[in-house]
Amino acid sequence: MSRSATAATHTVREMRDFLFANATDYEAARAGFAWPQVPEFNFALEWFDVVAGENPDRPAVQIVEADLSLRSWTYGELSARSDQVAAWLATLGISRGDHVIVMLNNTIELWEVMLAITKIGAVSIPSSTLLSAADLAYRVDHGRARAVITLGALADRLDGIGPDILRIGVGDGIPSDWARFEDSTAATAVFEPDGPTPSSDTALLYFTSGTTNRPKLVQHTHASYPIGHLSTMWWLGVRPDDVHLNISSPGWAKHAWSSFYSPFLAEATVFVYNYARFDANTLMQVMDTHHVSTFCAPPTVWRMLIQADLARLSHPPRELVGAGEPLNPEVIDRVRDAWGGTIRDGFGQTEMTACIGNSPGQAVKVGSMGRPLPGYPVVLLDPVTGEVVDGEGEIALDLSRPPLGLMAGYYDDPEKTAESRTGGYHHTGDIAVRDDDGYLTYVGRSDDVFKASDYKISPFELESVLLEHDLVIEAAVIPSPDPTRLAVPKAYVCLTSDVAADDSDAARTIFAYAHERLSSHLWVRIIEFVPELPKTISGKIRRVELRAREAARVESGDESGQHRDRDYR
Repeated sequence: MSRSATAATHTVREMRDFLFANATDYEAARAGFAWPQVPEFNFALEWFDVVAGENPDRPAVQIVEADLSLRSWTYGELSARSDQVAAWLATLGISRGDHVIVMLNNTIELWEVMLAITKIGAVSIPSSTLLSAADLAYRVDHGRARAVITLGALADRLDGIGPDILRIGVGDGIPSDWARFEDSTAATAVFEPDGPTPSSDTALLYFTSGTTNRPKLVQHTHASYPIGHLSTMWWLGVRPDDVHLNISSPGWAKHAWSSFYSPFLAEATVFVYNYARFDANTLMQVMDTHHVSTFCAPPTVWRMLIQADLARLSHPPRELVGAGEPLNPEVIDRVRDAWGGTIRDGFGQTEMTACIGNSPGQAVKVGSMGRPLPGYPVVLLDPVTGEVVDGEGEIALDLSRPPLGLMAGYYDDPEKTAESRTGGYHHTGDIAVRDDDGYLTYVGRSDDVFKASDYKISPFELESVLLEHDLVIEAAVIPSPDPTRLAVPKAYVCLTSDVAADDSDAARTIFAYAHERLSSHLWVRIIEFVPELPKTISGKIRRVELRAREAARVESGDESGQHRDRDYR
């Protein structure tokens, strides 16, 4: 159904267009931007459907499968289909305020469902299809889910979940007592909302990736992510008619950042490539064929891309962006040499939209996350005193000027919310250093930074050097307990496939390489080669697990597989 623009639509569009007009003018964008204040707003009804009514034939989502076949859905088609899905979900009893776990892959059903749930005024809990049965049960319980929408093939993951939870199956293998999503195609095509949506109502619940402990549940409203991602849109540089490829798995906040809100705010096309196995050459072929103009990928993908011949991509995207964890300078340099553009790093969390970034048209400082984005009052705090400092400190947001893109809080957990908001600031737990030009460079998580011989060590700084070595694919640095120095830096290293895991020559060359490029107090003292690093299912390295593993090894006295720098001098 075509819907008319509301006052809220006009307010959001006015500020969106202001960012377009100042796409490459950092100072003007920072000075003139103000978060749209709308008491009522429904992104699906008052933005997506309005765009669909104005440009019904504009491609909204395009999906290329592993066999390189393409399917495309326009704004008009997706608007009408999400109306139908919303009407059908309502017949199943899903209503405003209900919590619905959405556990789907990058198929069109994901966008249909997310828009439909928003139209109803229900709450989406996006979740990865890689979740175990225990992880899913935890999310159903702590997220107070009313329903789960997932693949029929994953039905066994719900075996331990109570029968009162509505189960909706997509695809094949759906149990007989589940609702079948394909039945929605026979539902009425007319959906009428039961009333306006207060912008302060909860729209999304996201579990954090849990790199250090049990994941927290982040609560976002119908304003904080749907409108808050104006900052992300500006950082990405995505514009109307762009074809935007974001390599990210559904279920994590980054997918909403770059595969839902930002491109739809820009009236662009969300592009998806569903590969069975990552191949850099095929990815570049797909990007060329379908004219991908803006591209966002995590560090792992960028590192795999530079192992290939980047010259195969004849028409590189206009905008290149990295996110998830900071990119290493060597990767940025290699891509810039081949494609002419510079990968622009940025920073944000599940708890907020993009708040720091190297923005389009500005000087990019390799290795830096960039500068505070429009609407974000970013400060650095002394981790001990909590005072605002220059130089190095914890990244925080000044709550005297609360950014719209910040979460409402941790769902049903006022204690954790209060812990994150002490002293009038929202605390991120991430440490950065700011230079004289205002650019921030990531140092590490406050719980990852450690001391060795009274020197503060940033794992990221050491990892960046190790990753420049030709034999190193991935590296993670953690403290190894030491009776004299308190701790020494140890690196867990994944080698290229043609090097044996016990290769002492590889250890010798890596030690020598690091010694040449690091001050002596930063030298990696121990290397252990591993086939892979422990990660969350969102792809972030679990250094907490590596620290526990190393502490247990030291306590047991096990020296197997340990390469020490003293043995190679």
